[in-house]
Amino acid sequence: MSRRWRNWGRTVVAHPRAELHPRSEPELCEIVREAARAGLRVKAVGAGHSFSAIAATDGWLVQLDRYARVLGVDRERMTVTVEAGIPLARLSQELLADGLALPNLGDVAYQSVAGAISTATHGTGRKLGNLATFVRGLSLVLADGEVLACSLEERPEIFRAARVGLGALGILSTVTLQCVPAFALHALEMPLRLDAVLEALDEHVDGNDHFEFFWVPHTGWALTKRNNRTERPIAPRGPWPQFRDELLWSNLAFGLVCRLGRLRPQWIPRLGRALPNPGRVEYVDHSHRVFASPRLVRFAEMEYAIPRAAAKEAVSRLVAMVKARGFLLSFPVEVRFVAADDIPLSPAYGRESCYIAVHVFEGMPYEPY
Repeated sequence: MSRRWRNWGRTVVAHPRAELHPRSEPELCEIVREAARAGLRVKAVGAGHSFSAIAATDGWLVQLDRYARVLGVDRERMTVTVEAGIPLARLSQELLADGLALPNLGDVAYQSVAGAISTATHGTGRKLGNLATFVRGLSLVLADGEVLACSLEERPEIFRAARVGLGALGILSTVTLQCVPAFALHALEMPLRLDAVLEALDEHVDGNDHFEFFWVPHTGWALTKRNNRTERPIAPRGPWPQFRDELLWSNLAFGLVCRLGRLRPQWIPRLGRALPNPGRVEYVDHSHRVFASPRLVRFAEMEYAIPRAAAKEAVSRLVAMVKARGFLLSFPVEVRFVAADDIPLSPAYGRESCYIAVHVFEGMPYEPY
């Protein structure tokens, strides 16, 4: 019976000959050696959150979900070494127990460390690079099953490329990440007119540790998020406001709107305007609890990294294009900002970048958009 694997967004289906779940580095090495002897291809996958076919294979699919432990914490250097399959959410919780945190995160945390750094996953913050810039060392299982360790001091050329390697250099086995002392974020979320956001864009980006916004299609509104480091005491949202904001409105109600829009696309502009205005939301919480939110509504996503200086023009032209071509979109357009880095395959290589992400609800045609 043929196995069936789907990525998180359900945009890619594969039929691997076998799905394997190693629990240790020797077991991972043996899988690669055995595949080489049998003349089979091997691909590794974490949470399957890439929207491309990068993890699809008809050979052996190596799932890293059971290779997911924290191997050690160096409190003096503030680094953590992990097995590559550990989810960012679990790692963040374990780091907090040791008084540490990752400097930044994206807006979802179910991704594995291996997948997040291999694909240059990023958050937002003009002074911070993507997650791969936090890597201080790593080990790769090569095509012959041998393990190669690298860092800035050991095989630096391989290290520089392997931080964002897309799986091309081998299977990531262990990763050492730079951490910082655990910190709190003061979160301020509010809707603003899109024109006002774009007019003062540099002020927003430069004036906050982490700034992003979401343009709501078929409206003139943007949902803005400002997250800033603070010494204020933790003051999270209560159980009801958190349930209302993160699950009821952002997932359950929004998911219903998306399903109705898929059934009757011509309703999408009116449905989007019918969603309740979230108003002003303000709280203080541990960094990883602010950065990432639950994502229960599945979608296809495409993201471009462009020079930050082109952000205002690009968003304005995107808005005009959506209107001119009559695209009916239920998902907001997400706009974030990231520091330049020196990683060859990183989209932010050598320049401060703006990322513009567009999404289409699961089961709807996304290729034209």
